[in-house]
Amino acid sequence: MENIDILLVEDNMEDAGLTTRALKKHHLANNILHVQDGEEALQFLFGASSHLPKLILLDVKMPKVDGIEVLRQIKSDANLKVIPVVMLTSSKEERDVIESYRLGVNAYIVKPVEFDHFVKAVADLGFFWILLNEPLPKPRNRNLP
Repeated sequence: MENIDILLVEDNMEDAGLTTRALKKHHLANNILHVQDGEEALQFLFGASSHLPKLILLDVKMPKVDGIEVLRQIKSDANLKVIPVVMLTSSKEERDVIESYRLGVNAYIVKPVEFDHFVKAVADLGFFWILLNEPLPKPRNRNLP
């Protein structure tokens, strides 16, 4: 599998499509992998792939395995915890925000309702995390020092 810039974990197909289009429109990510639930995300991340994403955009409310549990497992794993995770969600529930930060989320963004604001928010996220942020250099093997 080719290198993945962004792993988008989103069960709402309309939101996933808008997010993908916004990122591509602004030339921020050519390699986006969209999965529809937390279970698929964990299978990809904990699979044999050595091509881990540069960024994970994660929804909170999803079927099978929710975003909080996905975040918990990512931040509990030595190889995965260095990947920036941004909650991109409709949930403004205080307990979701608090638990996400407690578990080590890098940012918590509530999806704007207006289309133009949504596109701008996604473009700004992509610009920062893909272009401006200096990622951790890739180790020669998957075990970090």
